Formats: sequence, C-alpha cells, structure tokens
Amino acid sequence: MAKVSDHIRQANGKTIFSIEVIPPIKGDNLKNLLDNIEPLMEFKPPFIDVTYHREEYIERPEPDGTIRKIITRKRPGTVGICSAILHRFGVDPVPHVLCGGFTRDETEDFLVDLNYLGIDNVLVLRGDPAKPFDTFKPKTNGYSYASELVEQVANMNRGLYLHESDHAMTPSDFCIGVAAYPEKHFEAIDHETDFNYLKMKVDKGADYIVTQMFFDNQKFFDFVKKCREAGITVPIFPGLKPLSTRKQLQVLPRLFHLEMPQDLIKAVEACENDVQARQVGVEWCVQQCRELTKAGVPGLHFYTMGKSDNVIKIAREIF
Repeated sequence: MAKVSDHIRQANGKTIFSIEVIPPIKGDNLKNLLDNIEPLMEFKPPFIDVTYHREEYIERPEPDGTIRKIITRKRPGTVGICSAILHRFGVDPVPHVLCGGFTRDETEDFLVDLNYLGIDNVLVLRGDPAKPFDTFKPKTNGYSYASELVEQVANMNRGLYLHESDHAMTPSDFCIGVAAYPEKHFEAIDHETDFNYLKMKVDKGADYIVTQMFFDNQKFFDFVKKCREAGITVPIFPGLKPLSTRKQLQVLPRLFHLEMPQDLIKAVEACENDVQARQVGVEWCVQQCRELTKAGVPGLHFYTMGKSDNVIKIAREIF
C-alpha cells in the first residue's frame, strides 16, 4: 500500500480521482456502502477517505417524567470500514482523526491501531461540536485545534509518544492530510486568521490539503494562489460535491457557509423537479472538473455522502 503523497508522485502530473464516504448508521448493513463504492472502482481511486463521527447527546423521556441524557455514536465503524476497503478493493483508506470526543491518550491508541493495520494515511480534523450543541468543546485532556493534533501525529512519526518509556519507541509513518476552507471556516474571525491556522497545520507536519466543497472555481484558484505566496507548497486537493436537489440551493450555503454562483442559482431555480436539478448539478460539476483538471490540480476529491450515481456520471466525463 502507499501514502497519498506517493500516489500523487506516481501520477506524474495526472489528476487523480478520490472519494469520501461516511459510515452507515449503527445497525445498518455495510453492504450498501460497499455496493456504492464498487462502481467507482472503474476510475481507479488510489485512496478513499472514511469519515469519523463523534458522540451525540440524546434526551430520552423516562416513565417517571424525567429526562435521561444518553451518549451515543450513530455512525461507528470507521476503522472496520477502512479495513474492509483495504481488503476488498486494495485501495488505501484514509480515516479521519478528530480532536472532538478524544483525549490525547485515546488519540494515540487510535493511531497505534491504524499503524498496526498498515494504514499509513490520516486526515486530521478538529471536528464538529457534539450534537445538539453549537459550540465546540474539547474533551478533558483533548485538543481544541487540529494543529495540535497534527503535531501529535508528526511526533509519533518521529518516535515521540505521549509518555516517556524505558525502551525505544517505533516511529509511525503517517501521511498527514488537513482540511482548508477557500471561503473561510465559519468560526474564523476573518480570512487572514483562518489562513494563519492553515499555515500552522502545514508547518507542524501536514503533507497535503483537502478543501471544503465550493461551487465557484475562482475562489479555489484565489485560495491556492494565496497559499503559494505564503510559502505553502504542499499539494492541494479541491473538494467537490455535485448539487443534487433544489433544496440544497438553500441548505448547502447554510450548513457549509459557502456561496452559490448566480448562474448555478438561476439554472436550479428553473428546474421543475429534483431530477432536473440533479442533472444541472452534474453538468455544473463536470465544468468545474474540466477547468480544475486543466489547471493541473493533483486530484479531484468527491464528497459522495453515501451515493455514487451522480459522481459516476461526472467521472466518466473527466477520467
């Protein structure tokens, strides 16, 4: 198996295809997810990201009228899915590693497990606030920022674990990816502050960057230009999600704090149903991909959200 950085080098300048998948809800069958991945093997993805979902807090009424707070994890199985992808498809999995919901020691143990499984790629993220809360709060002895987590992974790569030991520690060999936001993380004070945090992650050991979804390529190009001017030289993958319903015209900007181009808005508003809107989303994303590929991006990274039909249509036009 290989690292993401190896796959980029082996592509010799050719744009590669990759996807992100989400674990099924607890109790659902893994077969549906694997069946959705299967047809995408046509495009030879060298790696597949697998998201990690932190705990959620649920309030359940009791017979006596009291409310019991339950902590649950609705989408467990990230490591198991990574192993399934590795063995079924022979594709390198990239598990997400979060600050949220983990102590530093739990993170180290998680990374050790990945290392034992031969998984050499991780995407390091702060993660979202635990539902139903709006504010991110780290676990006691956990991290508040992804840059801190990047540093821990980079230290393990140097054989530096959290606690001293009386024997030499074997270094891990993780390729570290991090996230970036061409249109600014919604919690950042301003673009400059957000950008400084990204540079910190790279300076502490990130090997590549994957962006949040966007629908205006110019925002991505401006972002890359700013990165290069600041001395950030690592590969930058554009993250893409084709619009698939009329409702997403309002939902995606609200959830992901991004802008929709006016031409896309007009095209979707002219649609009579979601079938038409989905086709508009495919055509828009194809044009994005053609322009991005022409610009020489290292790869096109698709957020599939568990579905593959529209990504297949797009990939067949590009790869």
